[in-house]
Amino acid sequence: MRIRVGYNICLNIGQAAALHTLMDLEAARRKDVLTETPFAVTPHLPVEIFTDTFGNTCRRMFVPVGPVQLTYAADVFDTGEHEQVPGDAPETPVQELPLDCLPYLTGSRYCETDKLSQFAWDRFGTVPAGGRRVQAVVDFVHGHLKFDYLKARPTRTAWEALEEGHAVCRDFTHLTIALCRALNIPARYCNGFLGDIGVPIDPNPMDFCAWCEVYINGRWYTFDARHNEPRIGRIVLARGRDAADVPMMTTFGPHTLEKFEVTALEVPDVADELVSRKQMSAAA
Repeated sequence: MRIRVGYNICLNIGQAAALHTLMDLEAARRKDVLTETPFAVTPHLPVEIFTDTFGNTCRRMFVPVGPVQLTYAADVFDTGEHEQVPGDAPETPVQELPLDCLPYLTGSRYCETDKLSQFAWDRFGTVPAGGRRVQAVVDFVHGHLKFDYLKARPTRTAWEALEEGHAVCRDFTHLTIALCRALNIPARYCNGFLGDIGVPIDPNPMDFCAWCEVYINGRWYTFDARHNEPRIGRIVLARGRDAADVPMMTTFGPHTLEKFEVTALEVPDVADELVSRKQMSAAA
């Protein structure tokens, strides 16, 4: 299938300052791009591209006072298949984990494994290790937290989400990650595009989404405690230990957000649409 993704973001810059973005498609999906309107900043400015310590593509620019617009659009090929689930897949022992998994085993800014360790083992320690234990964590987080945009707070940690009981997608993700790490299971934070494909359409404006990937039996599996069901067409922008590692925009000076539009939807392939029109015309 063909999935159209993109954004149109306008900032009003109060003081000339550096601006960093983490809003490029992950490198592994570049091969799937069918058509693209490349990243653009208005007014036109020099943009430096670099790769961060987690392998994410970043951009740096120096923006002047006044309005600044960031835009991007692409049609991306996707298999249209639901995400795989680990089922009863066994856990990978810590001593056998690849070295690049180790940063995702310990606490981080929003994921306090020290505070959550006892709770995690008390609640999930008797669940069979591996895929079933991770799914038990996700089921708990999905049932315990209530999604509420009006109660969003950028400083909320996993422990605070557990205590408060309400959340947005990043909070669902942080609590899942922290509990998995407390159980010695590597988990990492992801953000990107997730359209309403194969599920009822959400009437709220489209937004970026956060979820996690958990390392089980030699590979990373996607888990999304907010929705708690395998989805179609998830497209990663960035990965890190938690949201502090992958802010989509960082301005080193004052600004206000004037416009925030995100696109993530399935569109008919042009060839398929032409065939459909010919068939309809022949039938008529």
